[in-house]
Amino acid sequence: MNNEFVSLTKEGSSGLIHMKWEEKRNALGPEMIAALKEAFREAAEDEKIRVIILSGTAKAFSAGADLAYLKKMQGFSREENLKDSLSLKALFEEIYALPKLVIAQVKGPAIAGGCGLATVCDLLVSTPESLFGYSEVRIGFVPAIVMAFLLRKIGESHAKRLLLTGERITGTEAYRIGLVNYLFPADRIEYESKALAAKLASQCSGEAIAMTKKLIARVQDLPLPEALNLAAASNAEARAGKECKRGVAAFLNKEKINWDQ
Repeated sequence: MNNEFVSLTKEGSSGLIHMKWEEKRNALGPEMIAALKEAFREAAEDEKIRVIILSGTAKAFSAGADLAYLKKMQGFSREENLKDSLSLKALFEEIYALPKLVIAQVKGPAIAGGCGLATVCDLLVSTPESLFGYSEVRIGFVPAIVMAFLLRKIGESHAKRLLLTGERITGTEAYRIGLVNYLFPADRIEYESKALAAKLASQCSGEAIAMTKKLIARVQDLPLPEALNLAAASNAEARAGKECKRGVAAFLNKEKINWDQ
């Protein structure tokens, strides 16, 4: 796909979803949200795509809400506001539950909803100078949807600091508190992100990634005995899978396996 908001291209086993609404700094208006949903669904259905990289423009990964749309929202009814919120919720849920590994490549600001978009991805790659901030409280909003994901990712103490103050932090600080997984220089981040995606596609089983993502999402909300029972059942299910049998056989035979082939 390729429209004025988002493009999806393929490079090897990677699907590259690029937000390109530069004049609006990739604001998360209804058009951008719809375009992202379409791109992620298309990438999820493509069997040749094993890892997805989400990126923005040079000016911003995503600066949050479109100012013109914010002005329009002031006249929304409760039903219209709920519909709008549910649309963003659906996008975040789709990315979080996608049975493929998703990497956010952040170069520049990722603010408010844009920071939430990066947060729900499985791995977050950033430059040291990039800016992250959940600025909703500063304009009377509540960072409600992203909160459910951020608390899981970095814990209550760091989440409270970011959500209750609206403070903007650099990529370096985001890496320190666990929001960012990898830091790369600005002139290397695209190359390093693609190299990381290619390495993970070749070294990790797609079936195992899908099952592990699903399990991570579920076990956190369960009492320990239930979590362990679910883990044991998932372990047994994985052992019966074709990729597990292939991987174990290669390990026992001391053979190097390339999951991308």
